[in-house]
Amino acid sequence: MKPSLAKGTRDFTAQEVSRRKYIITILQNNFELFGFQPLETPSFENLSTLTGKYGEEGDRLIFKILNSGEYASKVNQEDWDNKNHQKLTSQISDKALRYDLTVPFARFVAMNQGKLTFPYKRYQIQPVWRADRPQKGRFREFYQCDADVVGSESLLQEVELIQLYLKSFSDLKVPVTIHMNNRKILSGLAEYAGITDKLIDFTVALDKLDKIGKEGVVKELLEREISQESIDKLDFLFSQSDDALENLLQLKEKFAGNEIGLKGVDELEFVLTQSLNLGVDMQNLVFNITLARGLEYYTGAIFEVKADEVAMGSIGGGGRYDNLTEVFGVKNIPGIGISFGLDRIYLVMEELNLFPEEASSKIEYLFANFGGEETTEALKLIMQLRMKGISAELYPESAKINKQFTYAEKKGIKNLVFLGEEEIKNGTVTFKNLEAGEQKTVSLEEFLG
Repeated sequence: MKPSLAKGTRDFTAQEVSRRKYIITILQNNFELFGFQPLETPSFENLSTLTGKYGEEGDRLIFKILNSGEYASKVNQEDWDNKNHQKLTSQISDKALRYDLTVPFARFVAMNQGKLTFPYKRYQIQPVWRADRPQKGRFREFYQCDADVVGSESLLQEVELIQLYLKSFSDLKVPVTIHMNNRKILSGLAEYAGITDKLIDFTVALDKLDKIGKEGVVKELLEREISQESIDKLDFLFSQSDDALENLLQLKEKFAGNEIGLKGVDELEFVLTQSLNLGVDMQNLVFNITLARGLEYYTGAIFEVKADEVAMGSIGGGGRYDNLTEVFGVKNIPGIGISFGLDRIYLVMEELNLFPEEASSKIEYLFANFGGEETTEALKLIMQLRMKGISAELYPESAKINKQFTYAEKKGIKNLVFLGEEEIKNGTVTFKNLEAGEQKTVSLEEFLG
Protein backbone atom coordinates (compact mmCIF):
# COMPACT_ATOMS: atom_id res chain seq x y z
CA MET A 1 0.00 0.00 0.00
CA LYS A 2 1.32 3.44 -0.94
CA PRO A 3 1.85 5.55 2.22
CA SER A 4 -0.17 8.76 2.51
CA LEU A 5 -1.08 11.48 5.01
CA ALA A 6 -4.56 12.00 6.39
CA LYS A 7 -6.14 15.06 4.72
CA GLY A 8 -5.53 18.30 6.57
CA THR A 9 -2.44 17.03 8.42
CA ARG A 10 1.27 17.57 7.78
CA ASP A 11 4.73 16.24 8.54
CA PHE A 12 7.23 18.85 9.70
CA THR A 13 10.88 18.80 8.59
CA ALA A 14 13.79 19.88 10.82
CA GLN A 15 13.66 23.42 9.42
CA GLU A 16 9.88 23.67 9.89
CA VAL A 17 10.08 22.37 13.46
CA SER A 18 12.84 24.90 14.27
CA ARG A 19 10.86 27.77 12.77
CA ARG A 20 7.69 26.78 14.62
CA LYS A 21 9.73 26.58 17.82
CA TYR A 22 11.02 30.11 17.11
CA ILE A 23 7.42 31.44 16.96
CA ILE A 24 6.35 29.46 20.04
CA THR A 25 9.33 30.71 22.08
CA ILE A 26 8.49 34.35 21.32
CA LEU A 27 4.82 33.82 22.22
CA GLN A 28 5.68 31.87 25.37
CA ASN A 29 8.10 34.59 26.53
CA ASN A 30 5.44 37.25 26.02
CA PHE A 31 2.73 35.21 27.77
CA GLU A 32 4.96 34.90 30.84
CA LEU A 33 6.03 38.56 30.58
CA PHE A 34 2.33 39.49 30.91
CA GLY A 35 1.86 37.23 33.95
CA PHE A 36 0.26 34.13 32.36
CA GLN A 37 1.06 30.64 33.68
CA PRO A 38 1.20 27.44 31.58
CA LEU A 39 -1.51 24.76 31.48
CA GLU A 40 -1.94 21.55 29.45
CA THR A 41 -5.16 19.53 29.07
CA PRO A 42 -5.81 16.10 27.46
CA SER A 43 -6.02 15.82 23.66
CA PHE A 44 -9.54 14.37 23.97
CA GLU A 45 -12.48 15.23 26.19
CA ASN A 46 -15.87 13.73 26.95
CA LEU A 47 -18.08 14.45 23.95
CA SER A 48 -20.65 16.03 26.27
CA THR A 49 -18.00 18.56 27.39
CA LEU A 50 -17.56 19.87 23.84
CA THR A 51 -21.03 19.52 22.29
CA GLY A 52 -23.23 22.62 22.27
CA LYS A 53 -20.42 25.09 23.00
CA TYR A 54 -19.54 26.12 19.42
CA GLY A 55 -22.90 26.53 17.74
CA GLU A 56 -24.49 24.24 15.18
CA GLU A 57 -21.69 24.65 12.62
CA GLY A 58 -18.96 24.04 15.19
CA ASP A 59 -20.63 20.89 16.53
CA ARG A 60 -20.51 19.35 13.06
CA LEU A 61 -16.73 19.86 12.92
CA ILE A 62 -15.93 18.01 16.16
CA PHE A 63 -13.89 14.83 15.55
CA LYS A 64 -15.72 12.06 17.44
CA ILE A 65 -13.83 9.01 18.74
CA LEU A 66 -15.51 5.60 18.39
CA ASN A 67 -16.02 3.73 21.65
CA SER A 68 -13.59 0.84 22.10
CA GLY A 69 -14.68 -2.77 21.81
CA GLU A 70 -17.86 -4.01 20.09
CA TYR A 71 -19.46 -0.57 19.87
CA ALA A 72 -21.81 -1.59 17.02
CA SER A 73 -23.41 -4.37 19.09
CA LYS A 74 -24.83 -1.79 21.53
CA VAL A 75 -26.59 0.27 18.86
CA ASN A 76 -30.40 0.43 18.77
CA GLN A 77 -31.39 -1.45 15.59
CA GLU A 78 -34.14 1.01 14.66
CA ASP A 79 -31.73 3.97 14.83
CA TRP A 80 -29.23 1.97 12.75
CA ASP A 81 -31.84 1.15 10.09
CA ASN A 82 -33.06 4.74 9.97
CA LYS A 83 -29.46 6.06 9.78
CA ASN A 84 -30.32 8.59 12.49
CA HIS A 85 -26.83 10.03 12.94
CA GLN A 86 -27.66 12.12 16.00
CA LYS A 87 -29.00 9.17 17.96
CA LEU A 88 -26.29 6.85 16.61
CA THR A 89 -23.47 9.19 17.66
CA SER A 90 -24.50 9.11 21.32
CA GLN A 91 -24.52 5.28 21.20
CA ILE A 92 -21.15 4.71 19.52
CA SER A 93 -19.07 7.66 20.76
CA ASP A 94 -18.66 9.35 24.13
CA LYS A 95 -15.22 10.98 23.54
CA ALA A 96 -13.95 13.56 21.05
CA LEU A 97 -10.71 15.33 20.09
CA ARG A 98 -10.66 18.85 21.47
CA TYR A 99 -11.98 21.49 19.04
CA ASP A 100 -10.25 24.40 20.75
CA LEU A 101 -8.43 25.15 24.02
CA THR A 102 -11.05 27.45 25.56
CA VAL A 103 -13.78 24.94 26.42
CA PRO A 104 -11.31 22.45 27.98
CA PHE A 105 -9.91 25.41 29.93
CA ALA A 106 -13.41 26.32 31.18
CA ARG A 107 -13.90 22.68 32.20
CA PHE A 108 -10.58 22.80 34.09
CA VAL A 109 -11.59 26.01 35.89
CA ALA A 110 -14.98 24.55 36.83
CA MET A 111 -13.31 21.41 38.25
CA ASN A 112 -10.56 23.29 40.13
CA GLN A 113 -12.19 26.59 41.12
CA GLY A 114 -11.52 26.00 44.85
CA LYS A 115 -7.77 25.65 44.26
CA LEU A 116 -7.23 28.58 41.88
CA THR A 117 -6.30 32.16 42.75
CA PHE A 118 -8.52 34.61 40.83
CA PRO A 119 -8.04 36.40 38.53
CA TYR A 120 -6.45 33.27 37.09
CA LYS A 121 -4.24 33.84 34.03
CA ARG A 122 -3.18 30.85 31.96
CA TYR A 123 -1.57 30.24 28.61
CA GLN A 124 -1.78 27.00 26.64
CA ILE A 125 0.08 25.89 23.49
CA GLN A 126 -1.31 22.59 22.17
CA PRO A 127 -2.83 21.05 19.02
CA VAL A 128 -6.58 21.03 18.29
CA TRP A 129 -8.60 19.14 15.68
CA ARG A 130 -11.49 20.15 13.41
CA ALA A 131 -13.22 18.08 10.72
CA ASP A 132 -13.07 21.05 8.36
CA ARG A 133 -12.47 21.17 4.61
CA PRO A 134 -8.68 21.61 4.23
CA GLN A 135 -7.47 24.65 2.25
CA LYS A 136 -4.63 27.18 2.38
CA GLY A 137 -4.04 28.12 5.99
CA ARG A 138 -6.79 25.79 7.22
CA PHE A 139 -5.91 22.35 8.55
CA ARG A 140 -7.68 19.56 10.39
CA GLU A 141 -4.89 19.37 12.94
CA PHE A 142 -3.31 22.63 14.02
CA TYR A 143 -1.84 24.36 17.04
CA GLN A 144 -3.48 27.09 19.07
CA CYS A 145 -1.57 29.36 21.41
CA ASP A 146 -4.05 30.79 23.91
CA ALA A 147 -3.92 33.31 26.74
CA ASP A 148 -6.98 33.64 29.01
CA VAL A 149 -7.93 35.49 32.19
CA VAL A 150 -10.86 34.32 34.31
CA GLY A 151 -12.33 35.88 37.42
CA SER A 152 -12.23 39.54 36.37
CA GLU A 153 -14.83 41.75 34.67
CA SER A 154 -12.38 44.64 34.33
CA LEU A 155 -12.16 46.03 30.81
CA LEU A 156 -8.47 46.62 31.47
CA GLN A 157 -8.05 42.92 30.61
CA GLU A 158 -9.16 43.74 27.05
CA VAL A 159 -6.63 46.58 26.93
CA GLU A 160 -3.87 44.25 28.21
CA LEU A 161 -4.66 41.57 25.64
CA ILE A 162 -4.46 44.13 22.83
CA GLN A 163 -1.00 45.05 24.18
CA LEU A 164 -0.05 41.35 24.26
CA TYR A 165 -1.12 40.93 20.63
CA LEU A 166 0.74 44.02 19.44
CA LYS A 167 3.97 43.23 21.31
CA SER A 168 4.01 39.60 20.16
CA PHE A 169 3.47 40.41 16.50
CA SER A 170 5.98 43.26 16.74
CA ASP A 171 8.57 40.79 18.09
CA LEU A 172 7.75 38.45 15.20
CA LYS A 173 7.99 41.47 12.83
CA VAL A 174 4.56 40.62 11.36
CA PRO A 175 2.57 43.80 10.53
CA VAL A 176 -1.03 43.28 11.70
CA THR A 177 -4.36 44.98 12.23
CA ILE A 178 -6.54 44.01 15.19
CA HIS A 179 -10.25 44.11 14.35
CA MET A 180 -12.56 44.65 17.34
CA ASN A 181 -16.25 44.51 18.06
CA ASN A 182 -18.54 43.70 20.98
CA ARG A 183 -21.25 41.02 21.08
CA LYS A 184 -23.47 43.43 23.03
CA ILE A 185 -23.33 45.75 20.01
CA LEU A 186 -24.44 42.83 17.81
CA SER A 187 -27.26 42.07 20.25
CA GLY A 188 -28.17 45.76 20.13
CA LEU A 189 -28.23 45.66 16.34
CA ALA A 190 -30.54 42.62 16.43
CA GLU A 191 -32.86 44.51 18.80
CA TYR A 192 -32.68 47.64 16.62
CA ALA A 193 -33.68 45.59 13.56
CA GLY A 194 -36.38 43.63 15.42
CA ILE A 195 -34.65 40.25 15.01
CA THR A 196 -33.63 39.45 18.60
CA ASP A 197 -34.94 35.89 18.18
CA LYS A 198 -32.60 35.49 15.18
CA LEU A 199 -29.42 36.78 16.86
CA ILE A 200 -27.34 33.63 16.16
CA ASP A 201 -28.53 33.42 12.53
CA PHE A 202 -27.70 37.12 12.13
CA THR A 203 -24.17 36.89 13.61
CA VAL A 204 -23.25 33.66 11.77
CA ALA A 205 -24.20 35.25 8.42
CA LEU A 206 -22.55 38.60 9.22
CA ASP A 207 -19.29 36.87 10.19
CA LYS A 208 -18.96 35.64 6.59
CA LEU A 209 -18.86 39.15 5.08
CA ASP A 210 -15.15 38.92 4.20
CA LYS A 211 -15.73 35.64 2.36
CA ILE A 212 -19.08 36.12 0.60
CA GLY A 213 -19.51 39.93 0.45
CA LYS A 214 -22.60 42.04 1.16
CA GLU A 215 -24.78 40.25 -1.42
CA GLY A 216 -23.87 36.86 0.03
CA VAL A 217 -24.67 38.00 3.58
CA VAL A 218 -28.03 39.50 2.53
CA LYS A 219 -28.90 36.28 0.66
CA GLU A 220 -28.05 34.17 3.71
CA LEU A 221 -30.05 36.45 6.03
CA LEU A 222 -33.10 36.05 3.76
CA GLU A 223 -32.57 32.27 3.72
CA ARG A 224 -32.55 32.35 7.52
CA GLU A 225 -36.00 34.01 7.41
CA ILE A 226 -34.87 37.52 8.33
CA SER A 227 -37.15 40.04 6.62
CA GLN A 228 -36.05 42.52 3.95
CA GLU A 229 -37.34 45.34 6.17
CA SER A 230 -34.92 44.29 8.97
CA ILE A 231 -32.06 43.92 6.48
CA ASP A 232 -32.74 47.45 5.16
CA LYS A 233 -32.47 48.84 8.71
CA LEU A 234 -29.03 47.23 8.96
CA ASP A 235 -27.77 48.49 5.59
CA PHE A 236 -25.58 51.13 7.29
CA LEU A 237 -23.36 48.30 8.57
CA PHE A 238 -21.86 47.88 5.12
CA SER A 239 -20.73 51.51 4.75
CA GLN A 240 -18.74 52.38 7.86
CA SER A 241 -16.21 55.23 7.98
CA ASP A 242 -12.53 54.72 8.89
CA ASP A 243 -12.99 56.65 12.13
CA ALA A 244 -13.85 54.17 14.90
CA LEU A 245 -15.04 56.77 17.41
CA GLU A 246 -17.23 58.43 14.74
CA ASN A 247 -18.86 55.05 14.01
CA LEU A 248 -19.50 54.53 17.73
CA LEU A 249 -21.16 57.97 17.92
CA GLN A 250 -23.46 57.00 15.03
CA LEU A 251 -24.37 53.81 16.89
CA LYS A 252 -25.18 55.73 20.08
CA GLU A 253 -27.82 57.66 18.14
CA LYS A 254 -29.36 54.51 16.68
CA PHE A 255 -29.27 52.75 20.06
CA ALA A 256 -31.27 55.43 21.97
CA GLY A 257 -33.21 53.45 24.60
CA ASN A 258 -31.43 50.22 23.58
CA GLU A 259 -29.77 49.22 26.87
CA ILE A 260 -27.64 46.28 25.73
CA GLY A 261 -26.47 48.07 22.56
CA LEU A 262 -25.42 51.18 24.51
CA LYS A 263 -23.54 49.04 27.05
CA GLY A 264 -21.59 47.45 24.19
CA VAL A 265 -20.74 50.87 22.76
CA ASP A 266 -19.56 52.14 26.17
CA GLU A 267 -17.34 49.07 26.70
CA LEU A 268 -15.75 49.34 23.28
CA GLU A 269 -15.29 53.09 23.63
CA PHE A 270 -13.42 52.54 26.93
CA VAL A 271 -11.09 49.92 25.42
CA LEU A 272 -10.36 52.03 22.33
CA THR A 273 -9.75 55.19 24.38
CA GLN A 274 -7.42 53.43 26.85
CA SER A 275 -5.50 51.84 23.99
CA LEU A 276 -5.12 55.26 22.37
CA ASN A 277 -3.86 56.67 25.69
CA LEU A 278 -1.20 53.93 25.74
CA GLY A 279 0.05 55.02 22.32
CA VAL A 280 -1.61 52.37 20.16
CA ASP A 281 -1.76 53.52 16.54
CA MET A 282 -5.42 53.44 15.52
CA GLN A 283 -4.31 52.08 12.17
CA ASN A 284 -3.38 48.90 14.08
CA LEU A 285 -6.73 48.78 15.90
CA VAL A 286 -9.98 48.85 13.92
CA PHE A 287 -13.59 48.91 15.10
CA ASN A 288 -15.19 46.42 12.72
CA ILE A 289 -18.94 46.48 13.30
CA THR A 290 -19.48 43.45 11.04
CA LEU A 291 -17.06 41.27 13.01
CA ALA A 292 -19.13 38.59 14.73
CA ARG A 293 -16.95 35.48 15.21
CA GLY A 294 -19.15 32.42 14.95
CA LEU A 295 -18.68 31.02 18.45
CA GLU A 296 -21.79 31.32 20.60
CA TYR A 297 -19.99 31.65 23.93
CA TYR A 298 -18.74 35.24 23.43
CA THR A 299 -20.62 37.85 25.48
CA GLY A 300 -18.56 41.05 25.18
CA ALA A 301 -15.43 42.18 23.32
CA ILE A 302 -14.38 40.13 20.29
CA PHE A 303 -11.04 40.32 18.47
CA GLU A 304 -9.68 39.15 15.15
CA VAL A 305 -6.10 39.72 13.95
CA LYS A 306 -5.27 39.99 10.26
CA ALA A 307 -1.85 40.18 8.61
CA ASP A 308 -1.48 43.43 6.67
CA GLU A 309 0.57 42.16 3.73
CA VAL A 310 -0.69 38.60 3.13
CA ALA A 311 -4.18 37.38 2.19
CA MET A 312 -4.56 34.75 4.88
CA GLY A 313 -7.74 35.32 6.88
CA SER A 314 -7.37 35.73 10.63
CA ILE A 315 -4.10 34.76 12.32
CA GLY A 316 -5.51 35.31 15.80
CA GLY A 317 -8.81 35.90 17.54
CA GLY A 318 -10.72 35.79 20.79
CA GLY A 319 -13.10 37.59 23.08
CA ARG A 320 -14.97 37.78 26.37
CA TYR A 321 -17.06 34.82 27.49
CA ASP A 322 -18.58 35.70 30.84
CA ASN A 323 -20.97 32.72 30.97
CA LEU A 324 -18.80 29.86 29.73
CA THR A 325 -18.28 28.01 33.04
CA GLU A 326 -22.04 28.11 33.72
CA VAL A 327 -22.53 25.16 31.37
CA PHE A 328 -20.39 23.18 33.83
CA GLY A 329 -22.51 24.28 36.79
CA VAL A 330 -20.20 27.07 37.97
CA LYS A 331 -21.61 30.62 37.85
CA ASN A 332 -20.08 34.06 38.14
CA ILE A 333 -16.63 33.35 36.71
CA PRO A 334 -16.18 35.92 33.92
CA GLY A 335 -13.45 35.27 31.37
CA ILE A 336 -11.67 36.69 28.36
CA GLY A 337 -9.06 35.14 26.09
CA ILE A 338 -7.18 35.41 22.83
CA SER A 339 -5.61 32.86 20.54
CA PHE A 340 -2.63 32.98 18.15
CA GLY A 341 -2.93 30.75 15.05
CA LEU A 342 0.58 29.25 14.93
CA ASP A 343 0.17 27.56 11.55
CA ARG A 344 -1.14 30.65 9.79
CA ILE A 345 1.47 32.87 11.45
CA TYR A 346 4.09 30.46 10.10
CA LEU A 347 2.72 30.76 6.55
CA VAL A 348 2.64 34.57 6.77
CA MET A 349 6.24 34.74 8.04
CA GLU A 350 7.37 32.32 5.35
CA GLU A 351 5.69 34.35 2.60
CA LEU A 352 7.20 37.60 3.91
CA ASN A 353 10.61 35.94 4.47
CA LEU A 354 10.67 36.97 8.14
CA PHE A 355 12.43 33.98 9.68
CA PRO A 356 15.94 34.90 10.87
CA GLU A 357 18.92 32.61 10.23
CA GLU A 358 18.93 31.47 13.87
CA ALA A 359 15.39 30.11 13.46
CA SER A 360 16.85 27.17 11.52
CA SER A 361 18.43 24.30 13.41
CA LYS A 362 21.97 23.85 12.06
CA ILE A 363 24.81 21.66 13.29
CA GLU A 364 27.97 23.65 13.95
CA TYR A 365 30.61 20.96 13.31
CA LEU A 366 30.77 17.66 11.43
CA PHE A 367 33.94 15.68 12.18
CA ALA A 368 35.31 13.73 9.25
CA ASN A 369 35.75 10.05 10.06
CA PHE A 370 39.27 8.76 9.33
CA GLY A 371 38.83 5.53 11.32
CA GLY A 372 41.14 4.07 14.03
CA GLU A 373 42.69 6.29 16.71
CA GLU A 374 41.53 9.45 14.90
CA THR A 375 37.88 8.42 15.45
CA THR A 376 38.41 7.99 19.20
CA GLU A 377 40.12 11.39 19.48
CA ALA A 378 37.33 13.00 17.40
CA LEU A 379 34.69 11.55 19.74
CA LYS A 380 36.55 12.94 22.76
CA LEU A 381 36.62 16.41 21.18
CA ILE A 382 32.95 16.18 20.18
CA MET A 383 32.06 15.36 23.80
CA GLN A 384 33.93 18.49 24.98
CA LEU A 385 32.09 20.67 22.43
CA ARG A 386 28.71 19.27 23.51
CA MET A 387 29.55 19.97 27.16
CA LYS A 388 29.95 23.61 26.08
CA GLY A 389 26.53 23.53 24.37
CA ILE A 390 27.99 23.46 20.84
CA SER A 391 26.37 21.05 18.39
CA ALA A 392 28.71 18.53 16.77
CA GLU A 393 28.58 15.06 15.26
CA LEU A 394 30.90 12.45 13.74
CA TYR A 395 30.28 11.02 10.29
CA PRO A 396 29.45 7.37 11.17
CA GLU A 397 31.64 5.57 8.60
CA SER A 398 35.20 6.16 7.42
CA ALA A 399 33.94 6.76 3.88
CA LYS A 400 35.59 8.71 1.07
CA ILE A 401 36.06 12.34 2.03
CA ASN A 402 33.92 13.52 -0.93
CA LYS A 403 30.96 11.57 0.42
CA GLN A 404 31.43 13.18 3.85
CA PHE A 405 31.63 16.63 2.22
CA THR A 406 28.36 16.01 0.34
CA TYR A 407 26.63 14.88 3.54
CA ALA A 408 27.71 18.08 5.34
CA GLU A 409 26.56 20.34 2.50
CA LYS A 410 23.17 18.64 2.15
CA LYS A 411 22.52 18.94 5.90
CA GLY A 412 23.59 22.58 5.94
CA ILE A 413 26.36 21.91 8.49
CA LYS A 414 28.52 24.99 8.95
CA ASN A 415 31.98 23.46 9.43
CA LEU A 416 33.73 20.23 8.44
CA VAL A 417 36.47 19.28 10.94
CA PHE A 418 39.58 17.27 10.10
CA LEU A 419 41.27 15.66 13.09
CA GLY A 420 43.87 13.44 11.41
CA GLU A 421 47.15 11.91 12.50
CA GLU A 422 49.07 15.19 11.91
CA GLU A 423 46.61 17.30 13.94
CA ILE A 424 46.60 14.83 16.86
CA LYS A 425 50.43 14.87 16.91
CA ASN A 426 50.59 18.70 16.84
CA GLY A 427 47.65 19.35 19.19
CA THR A 428 45.78 21.24 16.46
CA VAL A 429 42.42 21.14 14.66
CA THR A 430 41.79 21.83 10.97
CA PHE A 431 38.30 22.88 9.90
CA LYS A 432 36.66 24.23 6.78
CA ASN A 433 33.83 26.75 6.89
CA LEU A 434 31.51 25.38 4.19
CA GLU A 435 29.59 28.64 3.81
CA ALA A 436 32.65 30.86 3.29
CA GLY A 437 34.85 28.15 1.74
CA GLU A 438 37.73 29.04 4.08
CA GLN A 439 39.95 26.46 5.77
CA LYS A 440 42.26 27.03 8.72
CA THR A 441 44.26 25.19 11.35
CA VAL A 442 44.19 26.35 14.98
CA SER A 443 45.45 25.04 18.32
CA LEU A 444 43.17 22.74 20.30
CA GLU A 445 42.85 25.41 23.04
CA GLU A 446 41.81 28.07 20.53
CA PHE A 447 39.29 25.72 18.90
CA LEU A 448 37.61 24.96 22.22
CA GLY A 449 37.70 28.67 23.05
